[in-house]
Amino acid sequence: MNLTKNFTLGELVASQVATRKGIDNAPAPDVLVNLTRLAALLEQVRQLVGAPITISSGYRSPALNKAVGGAGSSAHLTGLAADISTAKLAPKALAMLIRQSGIVFDQLIYEGTWVHIALSAGAPRRQVLTAKFAGGAVSYVAGIV
Repeated sequence: MNLTKNFTLGELVASQVATRKGIDNAPAPDVLVNLTRLAALLEQVRQLVGAPITISSGYRSPALNKAVGGAGSSAHLTGLAADISTAKLAPKALAMLIRQSGIVFDQLIYEGTWVHIALSAGAPRRQVLTAKFAGGAVSYVAGIV
C-alpha cells in the first residue's frame, strides 16, 4: 500500500527484529494516519536530497520498541519517526542538509550511521541533536557535532 508516491506502508513498518521474534508490528488506524504524515515528510527529504531514502526503522509497536531497546516515549511508537539514510550522502551531511532546509520537523538526531527524523502531534520544536554512544549507553548533545 502506497502512502505517498515513493513510500509504502510496508517499508515504514518493516522490521527484521519483529520478523525474527514473531512480533506483530501492524499499525492501528490512528498510527496509519501518522505514518501518512511521516511519509509526506520523507518525500520532502527525498526531494531535498535528490535521491532515494532508505528507512531502517519506522513504526514500532510497543513490543517491538521494547525488543530493540527504544525509549518509552519514542515517536516511533506513534508512527511519527523514522531512522533514515541515503547512498548519496553520509549521515552527518544528510542531517546538516535537513537542518539547513525549510523542512519542518520536530526532532532531528544525527546518530552516527543514520539520521532520526520525527514529527510531533503538536507544535514542532525543531530540536537538533547528536547521539553519543559510550559504554552501552547513549547521551545527546545539542546540534550536529
